[in-house]
Amino acid sequence: MSEALDIVAETSPVARTGEAAARTSSVTALPLDAEAVKQLLEAILRERLKATISEEVAAFVQQNEQRAREFSLLERIVRVEEELKALREVQMTQFAASEKRFEAIMRETSARFEAMDKRFEALQREMSARFEAMDKRFEAVEKRFEVMDKRFEALQREINVRFEAVDKRFEAMDKRFEAVDKRFEAMDKRFAALQWMMGLGFTLTVAFMGFLKFF
Repeated sequence: MSEALDIVAETSPVARTGEAAARTSSVTALPLDAEAVKQLLEAILRERLKATISEEVAAFVQQNEQRAREFSLLERIVRVEEELKALREVQMTQFAASEKRFEAIMRETSARFEAMDKRFEALQREMSARFEAMDKRFEAVEKRFEVMDKRFEALQREINVRFEAVDKRFEAMDKRFEAVDKRFEAMDKRFAALQWMMGLGFTLTVAFMGFLKFF
């Protein structure tokens, strides 16, 4: 029994202190009593149990604090993941809305470009038709100018023929005027000779009359 008490005293944390050592020494000095040993064992076990419980509680509290930190960190990670998931869903929704808007804008742009292409095609056809009509009008005008050129050429030839005839008539008239001039010249010569002869006759008559007065 004393050996058991020594083993219990050595294994208990109380035995490490001076008070516990004094108790164990006093106990070993007293006569062995079953009730005292029982009480001593209960006290030692109670202290050992308290120390063990306090150590276990401290370790449990420390472990729980670490677990609480881990749980808090996990909770934060879960919240961040949930927020990221929500943000991703919002972004996906926004991207989907943006894609729908772009698709709508693309369809509207394609429709406008198709309408513009149709307008340009209609305008091109209208312009082609107008240019063809203008080409036909220019061709008609050119034909008219060709007819007018032919008429002017014919008129020019006719005018040339008429002017040639007029020139010939003027040449004939010039010849006639030359003949008339020659006749006038001959008449002038005759009038000059006649005048000379009349002046000579008048002079001779005056001289003869003067000669007759002297006699």
